[in-house]
Amino acid sequence: MQFHLNGFRPGDPERREADDGQLALRRSDTLPKEVDVLIVGCGPAGLTLAAYLAGFPSITTRIIEQKSGPLLVGQADGIACRTMEMFHTFGFAERVMKEAYWVNETSFWKPGDDDPRNIVRSGRIQDVEDDLSEFPHVILNQARVHDFFLDVMANSPTRLQPDYSCRLADLRIDPSRERPVTAVIERDEEGKGKTETVEARYVVGCDGARSTVRKALGRELRGDSANRAWGVMDVLAITDFPDIRLKAAVHSAGEGNLLIIPREGGYMVRLYIELDKLNENERIASRNITSDHLVAAARRILHPYTLEVKEIAWWSVYEIGQRLCDKFDDVPQGDSRAPHVFITGDACHTHSPKAGQGMNVSMRDSFNLGWKLVSVLTGRCPPELLHTYSVERQTVARELIEFDREFARMFSAPPKKSADDDEGVDPREFQKYFVRQGRFTAGTIIQYYPSIISAKPDYQHLAKGQTVGMRFHSAPVIRLADAKPVHIAHTVKADARWRIFAFAGREEPADGSSAIARLCRYLETSPDSPVRRYTHRDGDIDSVIDVRAVFQQNHQDLAVGAMPSFLLPRKGKYDLVDYEKMFCPDLKSGRDIFEMRGISRDGCMVVVRPDQHVANILPLDAHSELAGFFEAFMLPA
Repeated sequence: MQFHLNGFRPGDPERREADDGQLALRRSDTLPKEVDVLIVGCGPAGLTLAAYLAGFPSITTRIIEQKSGPLLVGQADGIACRTMEMFHTFGFAERVMKEAYWVNETSFWKPGDDDPRNIVRSGRIQDVEDDLSEFPHVILNQARVHDFFLDVMANSPTRLQPDYSCRLADLRIDPSRERPVTAVIERDEEGKGKTETVEARYVVGCDGARSTVRKALGRELRGDSANRAWGVMDVLAITDFPDIRLKAAVHSAGEGNLLIIPREGGYMVRLYIELDKLNENERIASRNITSDHLVAAARRILHPYTLEVKEIAWWSVYEIGQRLCDKFDDVPQGDSRAPHVFITGDACHTHSPKAGQGMNVSMRDSFNLGWKLVSVLTGRCPPELLHTYSVERQTVARELIEFDREFARMFSAPPKKSADDDEGVDPREFQKYFVRQGRFTAGTIIQYYPSIISAKPDYQHLAKGQTVGMRFHSAPVIRLADAKPVHIAHTVKADARWRIFAFAGREEPADGSSAIARLCRYLETSPDSPVRRYTHRDGDIDSVIDVRAVFQQNHQDLAVGAMPSFLLPRKGKYDLVDYEKMFCPDLKSGRDIFEMRGISRDGCMVVVRPDQHVANILPLDAHSELAGFFEAFMLPA
């Protein structure tokens, strides 16, 4: 990380200097009468968005939660590789990895051929394929994820913190007003009965499946239920089941199915336990299921192995269902006005928890929306940019629900008894499906389709391993100035900046006639340069579009001072030189980023959105096309 740009400050560099104006607003016991963004709900989606916006002191943000305090025990626990990549942009991926359980392998169990009453292991696989991500798939209590986001907020310039015991009572929208959304908020505890009115430019509903914000928009979650009931419990237990510290999918002959998820800490384990099928229109609450029922069901499924539960940390029962909103904002179909209210996470899509996607997809909803709100509120982009949120994330949610419906069906189905058994599933086919969908559950295969912020893949052949619309796939490199091995994508932070990764051609980069030198001159001096056009005259040159170069030569063969001056920008109040814009392949270890990611040896530009998705790929000399791409959605500074 970089710090001390504007002067030496002792102490934790993660704790940024507080903004006096935002601190003054926090001194009141009441909410501000006017805000830029009001976030409703302190779940994973709400805290992701709050942490993102907290870094911008020019934006007044508040997040309210009807509960009386932070979450202590969370329901969700699975953290996908792609989510870990996102966590790194906030600065706490390493904290998660240190504390979490790592899902390294998954085992599969089925009824034995000799005695179907006994389960036997039928397979064991690597959970995440090699080189899918530099981060692992991990398990960690949702409440700890909340803690990390709260720390980001507390260390931000705004020192943002949630306002607890606040319930959204009413929401009104008048697009003609400067602050179009009026929210009526009721204080629930000591101030019960007391209401406050807040006028906001934007409101984001992160308030769960029973979302008050969604209901205020007149939108509904539509879908179906599989009439399947499942129980879930976190237990401290003694067992002779050999795979208790592996993720394990267990299909029994007649007692139902079980998913085992080891938890962090080395002792606790989560059990997802299939219960009896529900009758048509029956609700799970009518069954009066107790924790004893869940323990007994788990014991039957694990036969001949034993299970002695010593303590139950948390348990619940739920019904499988997949439901989706037709739109994730307040704009009526056919209307072209810019949106002012958005919904994220469970407020707009729900599904079964066994694929571990709920918390992950919800947080990435907010990661998508966060940079767009910043871009509009800081004047970088017009409000029309916000239409892309609902379009992109509704498409992702629909793909997730289609996957989840099939995954839940296969997991809930009994083992196939014969070749013509249409109700059952061959455990081997389930294992193959699990492997085949590994990239989806890891979150790395999500793709945004062509729009104003995602170009058509006309030059995809120049970077075959960086698919336009998908997340920028990191790889190891060597930083030129200090020879430090780093991951190229770790330069991307949750700061709403665009990135241009310029992969140089074979030429000597110090040669003024090389393609990389010509690109740098254009970006530094041309009036058409998007870097110049969209950066405020008082801002650092990389404050809106951050350009970094990757050369093909060994780092020891290049002289830092001979590189293009644009790649050694002067920044901050002292005009200090930023030496961290240039990289070379990690040739010593044999991990050449050009080979690993299919980058053309003639070079290219990979344009990356603030949410780490590849927006465009262009030749190094496509200067006018680069300018035209940004012109479609950005406003001159």
